[in-house]
Amino acid sequence: MAGPMTTAFYPGSFDPITNGHLDVLVQALNVASKVIVAIGIHPGKTPLFSFEEKANLIRASLADAFPEKASDISVVSFDNLVVDAARTHGATLLIRGLRDGTDLDYEMQMAGMNRQMAPDIQTIFLPAGTASRPITATLVRQIAAMGGDVSAFVPAAVLKALQSKRKS
Repeated sequence: MAGPMTTAFYPGSFDPITNGHLDVLVQALNVASKVIVAIGIHPGKTPLFSFEEKANLIRASLADAFPEKASDISVVSFDNLVVDAARTHGATLLIRGLRDGTDLDYEMQMAGMNRQMAPDIQTIFLPAGTASRPITATLVRQIAAMGGDVSAFVPAAVLKALQSKRKS
């Protein structure tokens, strides 16, 4: 059970949110009373979905999957260091999902650097469930762009949005 008013910061690109992201988010709600889903904005990258579209897809996906938890989750954007953004939003936990050993190696380096910069913010690694492990937003975008069926990998709202993007 989460401590009193513990706030977690779950950063990522969420382009788009996948069932894997939702899996990690559910776990995050078991260790924090509030989770901030933080969409990173990178000026050098051109995402498939705009910040507003991503935020709306996250909210719709959460409302469908966990309507009782809607008030425990917020969506924000950030374009600075994760630890600085987490501090700005009053978070003391950073949530990172892990699919495999490759993720662990990378995330351990990031956690070490973040701890040096912000010793007051703790990184928590949450393992993806078996069904979520192969899912990446990059693969979802690629499969969808080629007309493949991604319905097993994304929430219904995301599937509809991907289909709309493909038609336009």
